[in-house]
Amino acid sequence: MRRPGLAICGFLISGMASVCAAQPGQHAQPDSSSLVHHAVKLAETGHCAEALPSLKKSLAQVTDKELKRDVGINGVHCAMSLSQPDAALAFLQVITRDFPRDPAVLYLAVHAYSDLSTRAAQELAQNARSSYQAHELNAEALEGQGKWDQAAREYRAVLQQNPTLPGIHFRLGRLLLSKPNPGPTVAEDAKKEMEQEIEIDPSNAGAEYVLAELARQAGQWPDAVEHFSRASKLDAGFGDAFLGLGSSLLSEKKFPEAITPLETAVKLEPANPAAHYNLAVAYTRSGRKQEGDKEFAIHRQLLQNSQPGGSNGQEPQAGAAQPQDSPR
Repeated sequence: MRRPGLAICGFLISGMASVCAAQPGQHAQPDSSSLVHHAVKLAETGHCAEALPSLKKSLAQVTDKELKRDVGINGVHCAMSLSQPDAALAFLQVITRDFPRDPAVLYLAVHAYSDLSTRAAQELAQNARSSYQAHELNAEALEGQGKWDQAAREYRAVLQQNPTLPGIHFRLGRLLLSKPNPGPTVAEDAKKEMEQEIEIDPSNAGAEYVLAELARQAGQWPDAVEHFSRASKLDAGFGDAFLGLGSSLLSEKKFPEAITPLETAVKLEPANPAAHYNLAVAYTRSGRKQEGDKEFAIHRQLLQNSQPGGSNGQEPQAGAAQPQDSPR
């Protein structure tokens, strides 16, 4: 005989299912979404040790988008509070993939990654204070604060321990060029650092670029062309290297030769007015006036778009490449 009231059990929402009696000889099965909601509630009320195992299990199983978002966000919070970075990263990977434009998810990711970075830096300082990695990390932090001399000392400490570590001479040279009020020997000193960097790491396109820029600024066009060319071959996506190469060839009045690298620069940096201007010069001086006029028009339009009051009418000097201050 059918028991009164049981017929309506299937119509109750999952959160009220427990009020229905089980059929004789059967056990009531917990609703999976109720378990997930319960885990989320535990996490939101600070019971992370209880919530985290369920959140981990449910992350790949939940199909409701809003619930999945809640699971992921609370999973990150709990994993961080319980010092489980691997779990935090697993949650972050899922929610940043599934909710790539969600402001709350992006905000959480910024703080979580920042916190993970800080914790790793603290562990490095505590467990390997005298290591070259610790000195390098200190140098990077000091460089970011504009403390050039202190950063240089830390980079020198790195080289004392590991003289052939790639990237350090490049950073020292960059520091020299970044300092306000540099001394009269700064260009030569930076050049020596970049040359040492290339001896250690011949694939450093950034070092080749800086050498090219130093040569360009000194009017040493053959050297500039050589180094810009190497930088562009080492990094096919290095737009400024192609621009520097083309503009240096313009300065040597090698107009037809300048066209190919400048066309590449325009493709890589279509919003760069200098690239279009230099290409326009190369086209015009090579007898391709119609193409040159088109590039001049693009250049003018870019300048107008970038300045609220419109273009000031000034044209960039042919041969002026854009600076590059980081290794590529």
